[in-house]
Amino acid sequence: DSIRSELRHRKSNVRISMVQLPALNTPQFSWVRSKLPNKAQPVPPIYQPEVAADAIIWSAYHDRREVYVGYPSVKAIVGNKIAPGLADRYLAKTGFESQQRDEPADPNRPDNLFEPVPGDYSAHGDFDDRARSFSPELWASKNKRWLALAGAGLAGLAAALWTGRR
Repeated sequence: DSIRSELRHRKSNVRISMVQLPALNTPQFSWVRSKLPNKAQPVPPIYQPEVAADAIIWSAYHDRREVYVGYPSVKAIVGNKIAPGLADRYLAKTGFESQQRDEPADPNRPDNLFEPVPGDYSAHGDFDDRARSFSPELWASKNKRWLALAGAGLAGLAAALWTGRR
């Protein structure tokens, strides 16, 4: 918020958008150093990296303060605002297991803590079969004016029907 204040004070044309992302199907889980007993994974539900790229590019061209991508992002942010202690307790019970696959980790596999892991890695990780390629929350954010107009229209129709019955 302070940087936004400074930019406005200077009458800058620079705008900042925070894109809140869910778990993504990226290759980091193949090379990250982990002390978990099983192979690491993003906490499901998992989204394809193209969903994140779409949100980032879209937010660069639209003056939005914040963009939520995926229901897990909405749930985490709103939940933390309403009952942060409850979210902490829930994650303490479920978070450890949900960030692991049911396959044991190889303790001798290379990781990227001190140097890059050799190989040619793309944007996708090992979770294509489980990753979602669409976010209804991002779609709603991109189309919120139309959704607001539709909501106002439905409210007007409901009001007209309600007053017509009286």
